[in-house]
Amino acid sequence: MPDDGQDTNDAVAAVTATEGATATRADGPAALAALRALAAERPDEVELLAGFRDCDFDAWPVRVPEAVRVVLREVGGLEVDYLRLEFGPYGTPRFPDGCWTLGEIHSGEGSLIVGVPTAGAGTENGAGAGGGTEGDGRADWGPVVAVHTWGEQEITVEAPGFTGWLTGFATELAAGADPEERPVPRHFVPARPTTLVAEGSDAELAGLVGRGDPLTDVADLRDLPAHPCGIGWEPYFSTSFNTGDTGSSEVQFRLVGDGRALLLRSVVSGDFLGRPVRRHRVPADAPSRAVVELQSLAVEFPELVQLDTGCSDAVMDAWEVPVPEGIRTVLRAVGCVRMSGLSPLRLLPGAEADGVHAVDPETHRMMGGDGSYHPVARVDYGRSSALVQVRIDPESGEWGAVVSVPTDPRQLRTYPELALLAESLPVFLLTLVRLARGAAASTDFARALSGATHWMFPNTGEAWTRPVPVAEWAGSTDPLRAAATALPAGAHVADLRDSPTPSDLCFHRAAQWPRRAVLDRLHFPGAGLLAAAVPVILRE
Repeated sequence: MPDDGQDTNDAVAAVTATEGATATRADGPAALAALRALAAERPDEVELLAGFRDCDFDAWPVRVPEAVRVVLREVGGLEVDYLRLEFGPYGTPRFPDGCWTLGEIHSGEGSLIVGVPTAGAGTENGAGAGGGTEGDGRADWGPVVAVHTWGEQEITVEAPGFTGWLTGFATELAAGADPEERPVPRHFVPARPTTLVAEGSDAELAGLVGRGDPLTDVADLRDLPAHPCGIGWEPYFSTSFNTGDTGSSEVQFRLVGDGRALLLRSVVSGDFLGRPVRRHRVPADAPSRAVVELQSLAVEFPELVQLDTGCSDAVMDAWEVPVPEGIRTVLRAVGCVRMSGLSPLRLLPGAEADGVHAVDPETHRMMGGDGSYHPVARVDYGRSSALVQVRIDPESGEWGAVVSVPTDPRQLRTYPELALLAESLPVFLLTLVRLARGAAASTDFARALSGATHWMFPNTGEAWTRPVPVAEWAGSTDPLRAAATALPAGAHVADLRDSPTPSDLCFHRAAQWPRRAVLDRLHFPGAGLLAAAVPVILRE
């Protein structure tokens, strides 16, 4: 007997091959003819939806090229079996994320989207949102992308142009194809971290991703090898591990540059991170740059940002912990940072700072004790507080990651958790400068900056790094991980080198964390490159 599934796939491939030769051309009349032929061929199964008027197109906040208008004046969508596609908005015209969602696919677990050109983009004839010959060659909507973000993450660019895709799709349905069948890609291109692209040599693509984000990847759609083309990608979260919470992670997708690139952002919520991220590159001159940027900010906004002077090398030489040169560069110039809406950053010890930074002796012990951290700020969240601190390696004297740890001993003992804020103090300060400049553009600096820095308190919505029992690192060839295996049995560890900043680390969320355990002590090997929690099992 013939393989019906294979026949369908062959039909899809044949139509796709035919479409590939025409999809790069905007051809509204051909698409309209194909839709009419489909309705005539399957009158009892296919319903063509009412079209739109030119005044509707003119009111949409996107460009509607003439080739698309030719179709949409007559046909606004179609409905066949359980599939309903709408080619434009019948209600309020909203086109979020650089695209229009044609409809749901994969039984509601995916979406079929089409890129829409930005309204007012330049054209040869100076036209605005209306039709005409597009100066950038975009005389059509596109690309058409099938996004399946539940379960198996599948993303396929089905065609570069909307009218060409519509011609092929309607022709396929007229031949009796299943409307739920999607074309199977034979070519794939990888999505790449936006942080990598932002620092790369491709200026056009870098301009589309901006600064980049560790949890966002980008697929370059400008020169795909063929259509349909799959996107090699997976989200940064994993649903494979029990966190004791209701996982609601999702993938947000956005077409940018009039369809030249697809951004894929992992929103991690209630789940652990599932793969390493690529952070922003740390500039070699981060300490001196942090000083210059802070001083510039204070000059520009003297009522919102104030700096206290630093201290001399002689003063730092008398401290109980060694102070590396990069940290000295900062502390020679800046002793305290005050920004409206943010807790003061008291970078130097002293009577005032010591009083604010003082924690319960038991909390101090659980944090690592004398010489293991340098306090920077105390932040409040409701009735709770946390101590922002720079971790110090007692053996090497290295100053490393900036973390935030709850100060209440009972809370820390029962729910051991922390937030990773930055790789180092200079990077932390540069981050705050960048956020402060963004807040300065708002009407309420303090409120904007406070909202942009909620992550300074642990477990307030950032991605969760997954802690594992230290036994899982047995036999590791990584020196830091291998050394961590000397921690007591039952300890849980996490590698923070491939976590985003900021991110949260909740040891008590690990499935293997003992039910009757409380925290004995935190450890930060490599000055915060790793983090570990050693539990104590309570007697029943």
